Amino acid sequence: MMTREKQVRASYAGGCLTVAIVGEVDHHSARPLREEIDRQLYLYRPKEFRLSLARVNFMDSSGLGLILGRLALCRELSCPMRLTDVSERAARLFRMAGLARAEGLCIEEDVKKENA
Repeated sequence: MMTREKQVRASYAGGCLTVAIVGEVDHHSARPLREEIDRQLYLYRPKEFRLSLARVNFMDSSGLGLILGRLALCRELSCPMRLTDVSERAARLFRMAGLARAEGLCIEEDVKKENA
């Protein structure tokens, strides 16, 4: 299912909600992305939440805010959050921002891209 100007792809199976963001995460796109992701989280109340960044081609500080806000919501819902397909550049940014140490968050780097 693609929604919000084709920027969010969501699927739910086996208690896991997977959301893939497509395109840019910046000041202009962060709010509609947040609203749609939150809608999906409240709708499914998953046991696990996976946020795929494989198709994100740009992310500014609004992206960090988006991730931190979803992490807070996942904590409220007692649902661990996993960032998947994270580029090396984004992973470095997340480490500098302290996200790598955040409780309830796992960051999986996309090693296929880095070695290709």
